[in-house]
Order: sequence, then structure tokens, then C-alpha cells
Amino acid sequence: MKQIIQDLKNGKTLLEEVPIPQLKNGSVLIRTTHSLVSLGTERMLVDFGKANLLEKALQQPDRVKQVLEKIKTDGLQPTLQAVFNKLNQPLPLGYCNAGIVEAVGKGVKGLCVGDRVASNGNHAEFVCVPENLTAKIPENVTNEEATFTVIGSIGLEGIRLINPTLGETIVVIGLGLIGLVTAELLMTNGCKVIGYDPDQQKVDLALSKGIIAFNPSQGNDPVTFVKQFTDETGADGVIITASSKSDEIIHQAAEMCRKRGRIVLVGVIGLNLRRSDFYEKELSFQVSCSYGPGRYDDNYEQKGQDYPLGYVRWTEKRNFESILYAISSGRLNVKPFITERVSLDNYGQIYGDMRKQGSIASVLVYPLNAEKKTTITITAQNAQGKRGVFGIIGAGNFTSSTIIPGMNAAGANLKFIASAGGLSAKILAKKGKISMATSDYREILNDTETDTVMITTRHNQHAKFVIESLQAGKNVFVEKPLCLTNDELNTIIEEKRRNPALFVVVGFNRRFAPLAGKMKGLWGEGTKNIVATMNAGSIPANSWVHDLETGGGRIIGEACHYIDLCVYLTGSKIIAVCMNSMGINPAENTDNASIMLKFENGSNAVINYFANGSKAYAKERIEAYSQEKTLIVDNWRSLKGYGTKGFSKLKTRLDKGHKRQFKQLTESVQSGIPIIPFDEIVNVTSATLAAIQSLKEGRWIEIR
Repeated sequence: MKQIIQDLKNGKTLLEEVPIPQLKNGSVLIRTTHSLVSLGTERMLVDFGKANLLEKALQQPDRVKQVLEKIKTDGLQPTLQAVFNKLNQPLPLGYCNAGIVEAVGKGVKGLCVGDRVASNGNHAEFVCVPENLTAKIPENVTNEEATFTVIGSIGLEGIRLINPTLGETIVVIGLGLIGLVTAELLMTNGCKVIGYDPDQQKVDLALSKGIIAFNPSQGNDPVTFVKQFTDETGADGVIITASSKSDEIIHQAAEMCRKRGRIVLVGVIGLNLRRSDFYEKELSFQVSCSYGPGRYDDNYEQKGQDYPLGYVRWTEKRNFESILYAISSGRLNVKPFITERVSLDNYGQIYGDMRKQGSIASVLVYPLNAEKKTTITITAQNAQGKRGVFGIIGAGNFTSSTIIPGMNAAGANLKFIASAGGLSAKILAKKGKISMATSDYREILNDTETDTVMITTRHNQHAKFVIESLQAGKNVFVEKPLCLTNDELNTIIEEKRRNPALFVVVGFNRRFAPLAGKMKGLWGEGTKNIVATMNAGSIPANSWVHDLETGGGRIIGEACHYIDLCVYLTGSKIIAVCMNSMGINPAENTDNASIMLKFENGSNAVINYFANGSKAYAKERIEAYSQEKTLIVDNWRSLKGYGTKGFSKLKTRLDKGHKRQFKQLTESVQSGIPIIPFDEIVNVTSATLAAIQSLKEGRWIEIR
């Protein structure tokens, strides 16, 4: 299928051939017939892509601060690699889609194959969209008209927040597409609507719909105009749908409001507020969040957990349905907004010049015979008879920044990469010199040439893919963690016993770090005391990593790295675990905890995993004590030795072991000897899961 993407590095807008997305639970697969190009929003993305690095930095000062902090802790080169990797990931464009349901995922109740639906799907011939981000199109509404559903919902949410009543005067600043829809909906609500914009064609269109509209560039002062219209009372409310860096817009909005008026921001403007503007009139100001309640809430959007209607009357899905009803009933006429209709293959007519005068809404029209390929060949490659042929399941940021560069540097034969959406697999296949891109991971399992599967998906999928890969007769490399539950672990152990010739290894890269190997070599045999601290830093509470069902929490998902490192450094297995976390009532889902480990050989370790420290401080530190020697690793950039004859200090570039890990992994497929013994992987995984059990039960847990 074909899909429009934006290359953030060079600013080019491309039409790519990509695998069709896989159907997910709770979602529907839609064959697109039309999609609407949001000229305002998409022009911002295109302009950002075309900007040079300095211009990009000036547009995102918060990201610049994050980059500077990362340079302090990780160094310049790793930081630049991370930045360029991010810019190398193209962005799918579009969020106003209409089409026909091709397939229905498990758990979907309100839609059937053949239904016409509007959604926030991208500009692609096929899209997979969760049920709560779709709405069924009424019979008397065309698919072309239905492409305005999402845009209309953005304006509608601004209206719901302004809470207008019959007869009130509401000003709409900015008569682009969202502004025009907002103004028309306000009129159907019985409001007196004033709108203004510097584009006379948009003003004329607003006037034709009965909106009181004017062009301020032709001599009308907005504040004076509104005050005269309202007999010096001022507007009851102002909805800002404009896009501008100027702070003057919010100042004008405040000046034209009556006392205790309301201002809602839907667009993007400068927000250097003047206190006196709001203080003297006791004005209220609120920013509208996209389509409405539920937006950016994974429980609502991805998991289908609806908000109870009695408590949240208008969700984003119900806003979608309201817009479609308004179009169906004739209260919202979107046809005059359409400037041009362009076939998908001629997308350049729209994206070539997004600032052309008179453009309001452009509709892309899709072919009816779109191909439904799940796999696309990037480069022809014959791997027949070769060993060490890899297929990657998962095409996220870590795969792009670390897995693929590391495997390419190791000379690995990468044949497949799979992602459920298809697009990211295609992009990384081109970037990483991988032969095949697919949206169906089973293509990898069924391929007779591929002998090793690399799993880099979200944590809740690891066990499933490990088990299926073993059943398909493939070696497995899985990014940490191996699994999320003891039941999953037991199933993996049983499957491995059935396939003893195959290996299963986990991406515990810290044990392959040069400084870890040097540390282990300096102290030799004997019992050790280890204190390992990870200054992990906080991540947003709504991150999938915190979700116990998806990510398993940060202890299972990340602290397992250090548990494995301690097993490696002590040369012994763990026999007991005890964990305590910060707070009066420690929770299972913690990211501030101390883990104590007992080992078979008498060694002890304490792992401090903290998320409440300063990001300016080094992220990782390991202290090891043994035989009157002390060794300290500082953020994998230096190793200091005390009491170590002939050694005092070693400095290196930041190296967490990925390079050596991938080199040894590539070699191990040839030799058949795994880079980490399976019994150690099982021991580390058992200990990690036991740490959570210890926290729940408040006691030491023995590892068997």
C-alpha cells in the first residue's frame, strides 16, 4: 500500500510503498477512500522538516535543554547519534480519514465489515485504528464530507470549553479551516459570531455563511470592532484558532472580552501573558486538548475503556459522532470549504506549495484497487545455505538507534524486520540495509533461511514471541526482560527443553561492557560486595513502561540489567532476594527501590534503582569490594581501582557493551554457543520477578 510521510531530516514529503498494517485487538482495518489534508497543522510539520538544525532547535527549546543535559552525562557523540537517529525517523502525515471497514479486531462491538467510518487515520491506503477513534458515517453523508469529522471535533471541543449560551457574542480569531467550522457550529448554537482573519478569501467565505467577519489588515481594529458591535460591553468569549508566534493575539483577546469573559485556545500562539489583562476583568483562560476527553489516554484510545457517559458526556468519539450528525442534519455544510480534490499519486500538488493563497481544505482521493501486501522486498539477497540469518520483530526507537547499527557493525546478515504498522519496518529496512520489511512477524517464523529471531517489541509481547520462535525452530535474542510472569518463564523453560539445540539469550548488554570485563579480571576469585546504583530519572506516569500489563514496571523492565550484571561480576547465581521501595505504602509498580541479593558463593549485592535524582548526575555507578580491593565504574566512562596493584584508572568512551554483545551474538550463531548461559538467564529472571514478590510480601524470597 502507499502512505504519505514527512522526512524530518530534509523536509521532503514522500509517498512510500509500505506493508499494510496488521489488525489489532480493539481496532478495525480501514480501506481509505478519502482523507483531508489539514493545511495548518501539516504545514507546520513540513516547515519544521525543511528547517535547518539551528532553526529546529529554536522551535523546540525544551528539547535543546534535554540534549544539553544528555551531553553532560553521556557525552557529545552518543547524544548527537541519538538526535540524528530521531530525525531519521519519518513522520506519518494526516489525521482526517474516511473509508470502509475491511476487518474487525477482537473486542470491537460497534462496527462491522463494510461499514463506512471516519477516523483519525493517516494518509494511507489502509489504516488500523482503535474503535474509540472511529465513528460510523450516516447514510446521507459522503465519505468526502466525513473527512471533516476530526477537524470539526477540534473546533467543537473548543466550543464545549467556552460553554456558550443562546444569544452570547463569541469571537473566533483565525478563519482557517478549524476557525470556519468553529464559527459555523457556534451559529447553530444560537450565538452571535464575529470572526476575523488576514486572508480576505477566508473572510468572504465566512461572510457567505452569515458570520460577521472582517479583515484587520484592511483597517479594522479587532478590539474596536468587537466593542462597537457589543455596545462597549465586550465579547462573552473568544476562541483562538489562529497559528502565530505573536503574543499580541492573546492580548487582543483579553482586551475585547467583557468582565469575566472566557478565552479558549485551540490554535498555537505566543503566550507571554500580561497579568493586568486578566486581573482587571477576572478573565478565564483555557487550552483545548485536540478532539476532547480521551485524547492521549491509552486506556481510552488503545484499550477501549470508555468514560461513563453520566460523568463525561462528551468524549472524542462522541464529538466525532456529533460532527457527523451536524453534517447529516445540514447544520454544518463543509462542501464550500473544499478547495481542491487530488488523487493520492498527485499528492505533490498539495504538499509542493502549502502556502498558496486561497487554499482552505484539500481532499485526497484514493484508488479502489490498492494492493494489500504484508511483505515488501527492499533489496534482493540470497541467504540460502548460510548460517546466522537474522529477522527482527519490532521497529521502535531502540531498534533504530542501537540494534540495527550494532548488528550491521558486527557484519550480521539481516534479512527481515517486522512491525505491526508496516511503515517503521519499511523505513528501518531501507536505513539498515535489511532485505525484507513486513507487517506480519509470522513471515519471519515461516522463512526457512532465517535461523535467529531478534525480539525488540514492548515487554508484554516478549514471552509470546520467544515461545513461537522456539516452536518454529529459531534461535532467540530478546531485549530485556525475558518475560513478565513466572508462568511465562516456566513455559519458556519447557519449550527450551523441547529444543535443546536452540539458544535463548537476553540483551543484558552491561556484562559485555569493556569496563565490566576489566573489573571482573582485576579482582579474580572470592566473595564480593557490590553496590550498584542506577540514577534512572523519572519518566511520565502514563508511559507504557509503567503499565504493569504492557511494560511490567521499571524494576522488571530495567533493573534486571543490574541483577544480571551482579551475577556476571560475582560469577555466582542468586539464591535469595529482598526489595524495599520508597514511601509509606510501597507499591508493586515502583521506580524507587533498593534490591538486596544473596549469592551461592557468599557474595552480596545491593542495587539502588532511583528515579528521583538529578539528571545532571551520572546515570550509572558500580562499586565493588573484594580482597582489600575497591573498584568503581562511573557511568561506563571510567574505572578506578584502589588496592589494585599496577592499576589505578582507565578512561573510555561511553560504552555499555552493545557493540561487543552484537559481535559475539553474530559469532555465536555460527558456533552454536550462546553468549549468556540459559541457566543464568533463568536465574536473573527469577530473581527479578522475586523482587516484586518480596515487595508485596515484605520478606526475603528464596530462588529455586
